[in-house]
Amino acid sequence: MPVSESNSRVVYEALKASGIRLVSALPETWLVHLIRMAEEDPSTILVRVAKEEEGIGISTGAHFAGLRSALLMQNHGFLQSINGITSLALLYKIPLLMLISDRGYLGERDPWQTEGGKFTRRVLDALGIVRDDLVERDRVPAQVAKGMTLAQSSLSPVALLLSRDLMWEEPA
Repeated sequence: MPVSESNSRVVYEALKASGIRLVSALPETWLVHLIRMAEEDPSTILVRVAKEEEGIGISTGAHFAGLRSALLMQNHGFLQSINGITSLALLYKIPLLMLISDRGYLGERDPWQTEGGKFTRRVLDALGIVRDDLVERDRVPAQVAKGMTLAQSSLSPVALLLSRDLMWEEPA
């Protein structure tokens, strides 16, 4: 599989170092290793969702229970979950760390993924959600830590976009 397991490990370890103990996710190609790592880790609770918007409610409940959480999703799932983000996370000041596989952006080869990539950044900006691109493996731990710090201090959603350059390995 061309999804980078080693870079996924860096992302996962950064989540754990940031205090994440609950991960919600809907299966997606770029997230396969992250989901498996969460599932195999006895110190992490993995909640599989049927729709990404469910993850907003799960992260809200985790926040009120004193757990730090992360929501893993694809950008089409982010676009689908706007109602939960605006009517729950933004309205009620919930710290929400979203890791979004940035499908449909530069280098995308799958035509069915291209539309979501056109709108993800614009929608994040329109909602006033701070975002950062995870591109370089060596910077990921600091970026995840800073994203979690901002989500917690501002009591608001923060988006970290998982880039193709980070998540994908070209076959040799």
